[in-house]
Amino acid sequence: MKINVNEIKVGMLIEYKNDLWEVTKTQHVKPGKGGAFNQVEMKSINNGTKINERFRSSETVEKATVDELEFAYIYKDADGFHFMNPKTFEQITLKDSLVGDKSKILQENLNVIIGFYNDRPIFITLPNQINLEIVDTDAALKGQTVSSSYKPATLSNGIKVQVPPFINVGDKITIDTRTMEYIKKL
Repeated sequence: MKINVNEIKVGMLIEYKNDLWEVTKTQHVKPGKGGAFNQVEMKSINNGTKINERFRSSETVEKATVDELEFAYIYKDADGFHFMNPKTFEQITLKDSLVGDKSKILQENLNVIIGFYNDRPIFITLPNQINLEIVDTDAALKGQTVSSSYKPATLSNGIKVQVPPFINVGDKITIDTRTMEYIKKL
């Protein structure tokens, strides 16, 4: 689908120069002399290279059509991460490089969104929030106010986060998977 370059947004996937690119930065520039243009920084999905392109306001680019399907995480082995489509029971395996740092958050039966471009998986999106249990944290100090400071805590999956002083070992909390920050106690 062709779109005007003025419609390009950060995170959008576009087809350009026979490759698939993710837009990482975009800026509309209107110089004192000459026509306006969009300065777009993009990263290649296939090989990880970055480019900066300057598009005139009158140009169009091809927006990539990405199919997003829900899958449930099953397990990890030497081949990679295994997911199953809960509707069709079809299973797919994603390589460690595609999952990346998100592997720390994956737990059995966690529903994720996998994006496909031409029937090839290109990205994985986790739910925005996830519930985990505290397995280790310091005891709260008397006289410490609730808003004064946070303390370190280790979650059941090994990730370390900062939590309020009233959180104890065994408590279940909700964290934001994008920022890895504490949201609330359950």
